[in-house]
Amino acid sequence: MKKLIPWLAIGLILIAGIVHLIDAQDAYQEAAYKGILFYSHFLVSLLIAIGIFQNIPSAWKLGAVISIISISLYCLSRSVGLPMIPAEPDAWFEPLGVISFVAEGLFIFLALKRRLD
Repeated sequence: MKKLIPWLAIGLILIAGIVHLIDAQDAYQEAAYKGILFYSHFLVSLLIAIGIFQNIPSAWKLGAVISIISISLYCLSRSVGLPMIPAEPDAWFEPLGVISFVAEGLFIFLALKRRLD
């Protein structure tokens, strides 16, 4: 099972990154900074996946930080809004958002599990 955890983490962080890449153009049209953040999320997710593959401990930490930030911004965007973007209370269950939210949450769980083992 321990050998499976890094592969699961790689898959999860790539899922979150790909979801952000898919939604990046729409995000950019909504607010340029949001689109840039989405493209950046994808690129950083690739680096994290490579780092985990190469067994670099800081990749796990960066992945957890990025995931926590993404989940936090997801919640803020739906509840109070973001700069230049009003709140989207009807978008809590948007499919791509839910996929990313779950993937990032599971990544955090695996990172904590790995840290505690």
